[in-house]
Amino acid sequence: MSTFPNEVVTCQLPDGRKRRVFIKYQTGQSHECHGHRGDVPYEAEVYRRVLHSLPNFKPKCLGAHTDPNTGDISLFLEYVYRSVRLSDIVWKRLPRQPRAMSQAASWIGKFHAMHKERIDDLSLSFLKKYDAEYYRGWAQRTLDFSRPLHGRFPWLNKLCKTDEWFAPLLAEPQTVIHGEFYAKTILVRNQSVFTVDWESAAIAAGEIDLAALTEGKHWPADVVRECERAYVGAGWAEGPPRTFGRTLDAARIYLHFRWLGERPDWTVREKNLTRYDHLHASAERLGLL
Repeated sequence: MSTFPNEVVTCQLPDGRKRRVFIKYQTGQSHECHGHRGDVPYEAEVYRRVLHSLPNFKPKCLGAHTDPNTGDISLFLEYVYRSVRLSDIVWKRLPRQPRAMSQAASWIGKFHAMHKERIDDLSLSFLKKYDAEYYRGWAQRTLDFSRPLHGRFPWLNKLCKTDEWFAPLLAEPQTVIHGEFYAKTILVRNQSVFTVDWESAAIAAGEIDLAALTEGKHWPADVVRECERAYVGAGWAEGPPRTFGRTLDAARIYLHFRWLGERPDWTVREKNLTRYDHLHASAERLGLL
């Protein structure tokens, strides 16, 4: 499952050894999604300017190739042998799932803490930045696309028209985020976690990644709380700011708008209607409804 075509290629080296390489191809495609996602060239820059300098980061980027005729980029990454997606561990209900979730939360917490000091670096100026216009756009599209549901959710108009819901996200120190830090973008092997699919990397509040990791009704409450503890422990030596809970709720609101405001058919389809209930609950906790 991927936006862009990809394959795993087995290479035989001159000395007879074999090595597997993961390749993602641009092939004339783009998936910018209202300023949210990048594409393969953008992801290649994330690996080159953000991830390359991280000690022991895997999977490493082995390089990128530009087709001389089309200009399309192909991205070459290490293949993570014997790994499984975190989302597949959930599906199989294996006992290591809670531990892997906590490890992922801790890893992204450290990543955010490390990059809070770097966001003004010129080398990161290419990254997308979530600003008021960006957040406002998702809420407005959700409101527009959900017209058939306005009678069912009469409170939606009030929430979508206010800027207060995303104010906590702009008030916090910004950092580099993954942008879609869901279980399907995290690989697990033994005691290690590996993060892939960096085409949505951006500068924003780190709580967005934590909210993505713990989103969904399938996560038990104790697992969510453990992820929050692991994230806080990795990101703040002296404990989180008092606003942490509010910022996390604002991040959850953003993610619901993010998926409801992408395509009109997604906004009204049955499987997404529970998002409105979670959206309402987060807005109530923030005192917006």
